[in-house]
Amino acid sequence: MPERISGVVLTKNEAGNIVECLESLTWADERVVLDCYSDDDTVELAQEAGAHVYERPFRDYADQRNAALDLITSDWVFFVDADERATPELAAEIRQVTAHRPEVGWWVPRHNYIFGHRMQGAGWYPDYQLRLFRRDRSWYNPDRRVHELVILDGPAGHLQNPLTHYNYSNLREFRRRQAKYTDYDATVLYEAGQRARAHNFILQPLREFRRRFWSQAGYRDHLYGLFLSLLMAHYEFVKYRKLWRLQQHNANDL
Repeated sequence: MPERISGVVLTKNEAGNIVECLESLTWADERVVLDCYSDDDTVELAQEAGAHVYERPFRDYADQRNAALDLITSDWVFFVDADERATPELAAEIRQVTAHRPEVGWWVPRHNYIFGHRMQGAGWYPDYQLRLFRRDRSWYNPDRRVHELVILDGPAGHLQNPLTHYNYSNLREFRRRQAKYTDYDATVLYEAGQRARAHNFILQPLREFRRRFWSQAGYRDHLYGLFLSLLMAHYEFVKYRKLWRLQQHNANDL
């Protein structure tokens, strides 16, 4: 018997994305949507598209993904975000590797569209994500609430065909999400015992720009790459500013 595969999508107010996302997963043996009480039409649209829909309060991403793993009975799980699309080529490759290869997990590359431009560098391509793995050989680290970390009991491989990710449609969305990420990252640094120093406000943004624009080939995206590399350097500064503020709230750090 072929290995069964469940396509899983976590949602919160994704009425504008969920139908196309689920349509790109029709090749899967099962499609599951785990929703955290959307107040738009996400649940109804997902049900109409033929998905099994469950609702559960959201605590953090690792917790929600682990809960999704408990809902499925397939051999493999393939996590897809609502703003991502699986191509027929990717579906065929997934069927091939799950049937014939020994790896228990697979990293999937992504084509990221940012402000309508498909990125070629700056950390947004190939942008590998560990999204496909055996259900009984994997779980999410509960200590990683954002930027979830999959723990695999076995080897992993890398797929060739990418997901399509419609990421950051405008600058307002980019700023909103980066504000959330920098809050989290600053807290992680603080809890790990790191403290902001004066040189961090200059050197860390410079390093981030160099990493994005040069090491990760942001120059291949021309003005998009330059602009996004500068933005990410700015948010590195913001992260350390938030870390500094955390220090000021603790008298032991003064």
